[in-house]
Amino acid sequence: MLDFCIIGSGISGSTIAQNLSKKYKVEVFDKARGLGGRSSNRRYKDSLTFDHGLQYINPKSKLFNNFVIYLKKKNVLKLWGGNHIDFNLANKEKDLKYIGLRGNNDICKFLLKDINVNLNFKVSKIIFKKNYWKIVSDNSTVNCKNLILSLPYTQSLSLGKKYFNNHFKNLNVKMEPNITVMAVFKKNINLPISSIRFSNKDISWAANENSKGRFKSNLNLWTIQASNTYSKKLINKYKSKKSMISINIIKKFSLLTGIDYKNLIFNNIHGWKYSYNFTKTKYSFYWDKKNKLGVCGDWFLGSKAENAWLSARNLVLHIKKNPPKNNF
Repeated sequence: MLDFCIIGSGISGSTIAQNLSKKYKVEVFDKARGLGGRSSNRRYKDSLTFDHGLQYINPKSKLFNNFVIYLKKKNVLKLWGGNHIDFNLANKEKDLKYIGLRGNNDICKFLLKDINVNLNFKVSKIIFKKNYWKIVSDNSTVNCKNLILSLPYTQSLSLGKKYFNNHFKNLNVKMEPNITVMAVFKKNINLPISSIRFSNKDISWAANENSKGRFKSNLNLWTIQASNTYSKKLINKYKSKKSMISINIIKKFSLLTGIDYKNLIFNNIHGWKYSYNFTKTKYSFYWDKKNKLGVCGDWFLGSKAENAWLSARNLVLHIKKNPPKNNF
């Protein structure tokens, strides 16, 4: 039987899995086809890819900065240079921006390289059976002594509501959506721009994937993120209107940048219904020693990748100080 099951392979899930695997038997489970959660990277063809979730990492704390420097030395991360334009005039273009060498899910791949990850594993229910957990999917069941959810608050609550205390159930968390469009244009015009932060009611951000130095192509690849207002308005409709919403966002992007919409040759869209939480809770993780159930994620502390890493790190430290008693 596994010591720990980790549900979710994003930065918090991969961080806690890697740390716990030094002492315990750990496996990770994720409903997606690839690991990384919201740091996912999507392939167009060959080496041409989009970071359609996490855009970059900009460490603020000394602890996380040390971790980022370590990953840079291991050739997992690199600096994303070039011209980062911010029309919000917040001077964010001067911040150091780190990205994965091949994709922004490189962090998770690195942390999980020696851990068994079960993809396409959609958990339908979790059941606590006195001294162990039963993890149920559509096709199989897995048993483990301890369970950690590395999921957005809404999904964590839905999956394990009967096991959480009232403090967790009443956390002031509001998960916000995000709609991201991936666009490929023919005729590379070599714009000297790495990213643009817009002051616009419909589009908030665009990243020039060509600027990341991962590939060379005469095609132009852009990742375009809709604004929070636009995403909230359409997130529950986007699956049935993917083509219309995608084209609308690309046309607005074309108007703002001058990139000719007529050169569009490919587009795709992805909606993150529970993308981030803007507010900070008074906790950084959840751990129920009696039920041997834990939760970690960025949303405890904010909306950044750093918050996901800090939440997982704090939960690991707590478990190390208060190791679970597994009586079998």
